[in-house]
Amino acid sequence: MNQDRWQKVKTLFDSVVELSPDERYKILDRACRNDDDLRREVESLIDSYHEADSFMEKPSVAEVASLILETKKLETGKNFGHYEILSQIGVGGMGEVYLAQDKKLDRRVAIKILNEKFSRYQSNLKRFIQEAKAASALNHPNILVIHEIGEAEAVNFIVSEFIEGETLREVIKKTPLKLSEVLDISIQIANALVAAHQSHIVHRDIKPENIIVRPDGYVKVLDFGLAKLVEQKAIGFETETEKQNQTARGIILGTINYMSPEQAKGEKIDAQTDIFSFGTLIYEMLAGRTPFAGDSRSETFANLINAEPQPLSRLAANVPHELQKIVAKTLRKKKEERYQTMKELLTDLKNLRENLAFDKRLEKYSSEVDENATAVLQGTTGDVNNRTNETNTNFIERLRRIKSLTASVLVVLLVAAVGLSYYFWSASKTSLNPNGKKSLAVLPFVNAGQDANAEYLSDGITESIINNLSQISGLRVMSRNSAFRFKHNQTETKNIASQLGVETLVTGDIKQLGDKLIINVRLINASDDTQVWGHQYVKTSTDVIAAQNEIAQAVAHNLRLKLTNSEQKQLGKKYTENPEAYQLYLRGRFHNLKSTEPEILKSIDFYQKAIEIDPGYALAYVGIADAYRTLAIAGWNAVSKEAFPQSKAAVNKALEIDPNLAEAHVALGWAGFSYDWDWVAAEKELKIALELAPDSSDAHRAYAHLLSNAGRHDEAIAESRRARELDPLSLITNALEGQFLFFAGQEAQAIDRLQKTLELEPNFWIAHNALGRVYLHQGRYEKALAEFNIARELSGGGSTVPITGLAYALAKSGNQEKARAILEELKAYAREKHVSAHNFAVIYNGLGEREEAFKYLEKSFQEREVDVAFIKVDRRWDNLRSEPRFIELISRLKFE
Repeated sequence: MNQDRWQKVKTLFDSVVELSPDERYKILDRACRNDDDLRREVESLIDSYHEADSFMEKPSVAEVASLILETKKLETGKNFGHYEILSQIGVGGMGEVYLAQDKKLDRRVAIKILNEKFSRYQSNLKRFIQEAKAASALNHPNILVIHEIGEAEAVNFIVSEFIEGETLREVIKKTPLKLSEVLDISIQIANALVAAHQSHIVHRDIKPENIIVRPDGYVKVLDFGLAKLVEQKAIGFETETEKQNQTARGIILGTINYMSPEQAKGEKIDAQTDIFSFGTLIYEMLAGRTPFAGDSRSETFANLINAEPQPLSRLAANVPHELQKIVAKTLRKKKEERYQTMKELLTDLKNLRENLAFDKRLEKYSSEVDENATAVLQGTTGDVNNRTNETNTNFIERLRRIKSLTASVLVVLLVAAVGLSYYFWSASKTSLNPNGKKSLAVLPFVNAGQDANAEYLSDGITESIINNLSQISGLRVMSRNSAFRFKHNQTETKNIASQLGVETLVTGDIKQLGDKLIINVRLINASDDTQVWGHQYVKTSTDVIAAQNEIAQAVAHNLRLKLTNSEQKQLGKKYTENPEAYQLYLRGRFHNLKSTEPEILKSIDFYQKAIEIDPGYALAYVGIADAYRTLAIAGWNAVSKEAFPQSKAAVNKALEIDPNLAEAHVALGWAGFSYDWDWVAAEKELKIALELAPDSSDAHRAYAHLLSNAGRHDEAIAESRRARELDPLSLITNALEGQFLFFAGQEAQAIDRLQKTLELEPNFWIAHNALGRVYLHQGRYEKALAEFNIARELSGGGSTVPITGLAYALAKSGNQEKARAILEELKAYAREKHVSAHNFAVIYNGLGEREEAFKYLEKSFQEREVDVAFIKVDRRWDNLRSEPRFIELISRLKFE
């Protein structure tokens, strides 16, 4: 389920989960009237939630949680059998825990006194004793030792070893754990769980409170009180235990933040539950929070069932890529996609720890011999004379698995292998790409500090690096639109690279600490998911412009790209020297790309502030031009005659400052055909843009739009496909290709492309709207109306386009009454906000009222509305094409 869809499900679930069934059904009827799948998803979540009546830490039967306060109290200094009670040290789900002195063996122990009412239920007691016996058989140094299970003074009790130390919860609260500490603790817990699982026991309640860390760092796993025997025959009391487990069937055991999805839903559980909970624990040690935590119990439950966790890289800096993959695999919703055994998981954790330790030793060796190694390199390979210490470290990383070699042998191998390793790596990369270009995607840098006010910075620096690298002719760089599809999930790098069709990925994270920026960057070889290069940049906020250029140059250098002089200059080009203006520009881009009217207006304000500080900032003028054009095209309370002149004025100013700015020529091209109707001048501008930036998907898409509107369909489709090749996951690029195919009369291909767009993002209303128009033209009214209704709902009332489409479809399908009702709603709306005259013209044409249609069409021409530029190919005007008045309107667009 994609993020937007999940947000919709979760919001609706939270709003109805605590209501009575009648009230809930009424709300669901209204909210899901056109979306049966949405209703099913919400109701499924509600069913699971209400089956989980006993959420928080309930033992095996529902009554127990309410009985905790009735546990027998033991007095300090008194004897309990041969144990002297020293102090009370805690309260557990089944009773209270005391520190005591074992007088027979002269040792301190912990005694858990079982809740009295809990003990009265014979089935509960039998089940607990059987499972406690099983747990006591777990003879492992990382598992709490159980000494005795018995009954004295009318109470049942368990005696275990007493561990001096702190719970993992207390440890986490004190200070963030180092990576080495996280791995050490995780490996000890995993060792304990391997032993338990081999004895056919699942813990079912792995959480920080059940882990004790001794002062010497030794870890003990506590409280197998919820443990479950999963293969009873190996234990020897299968019949009785099976009866007890039947008693607990359907009851949720454990603590919600650490439950597995199957545990939360009361389904059958096995060792996979511990693997999931253990992954949650590692995630929390690294990120400082659990992966599914919500603001309420219901939200946490909902997240657990369906939501994907935020990538660790977004919440914690410097987490090794391999560890991110390990944790992500433990947290898969489907059991079959997780680790299949705890032993397999333990092996990966141990290997990671060994590799990291080895890397550290190699770095030490590298620093000791770096000077000599560099001298040898310079004497043996003429093309690597300028190799830096950082690059040498990259080669050492490639030798990480040669663990048995001594330092001196490693150095010799390093020197001998440098030239060959780069030669073969580079050659293999080139062979993957028949046109000789290497391919790369820069994934959105993670806002590691989780400061919402700094989100613009991580997005903006990513985009700037993309733009810089796009200037290199020998490199195919994935555009922002496609790369940013992975903003919230970057764990499966090989899969991401496959979807984007690239060989290499750049990933990174940014954390702002006061005036300091800590930027971690990694270059990943997608074929084997190895890190080719990595570096940490520590900069002040005034160095941010230099930082992005340094990163782009380092990426190009480590890809072994041969750059022309002009490309080298482009990589280091600064559009402004003023860091404050740059950050204001980044804020403008951040808000502009949210694509809502309030956000775009906010972006214009930031762009203008950037220009006030640096009047020569050409990109900021282009930002203003793009913002006004978007307002005009979307029709958000903006009149074309007001918005486009402001857009053109800004872009002309940008071109005065920098005539070779491809983005400015694209903006001028849009204005040329959308507003000026000067097709020749617009085409000239777009061709200039493509000469300056031949791999710009934005330029190819704009040119395809011009060609389609002009009726040059074959050329339009070719340009559109080229735009999609350069930007395969861009929703607007894919949807517009479907629209261009429809205008060209290729309806089957149009439907196929639009459906593929919706596979990428089912909630993209523009694709639903375009699909509705195709179905309507085919006379498939039911399907068309369904698509327009979906588009209207998903647009959130932000655009009148799907409303117009729906009214037109209703009219054409014979339901004129409803069409007229929507028309009146639109007229009422137009009294408060701007509504394009073209919308009214379309609806009147659907109703068969030609005079009204022509009246509003004329008004649309007078207002120079963007929609007018479509009428040559818009199929909704096919019935008027032989009319002299329509022919005259077409001639005014100056297509010839």
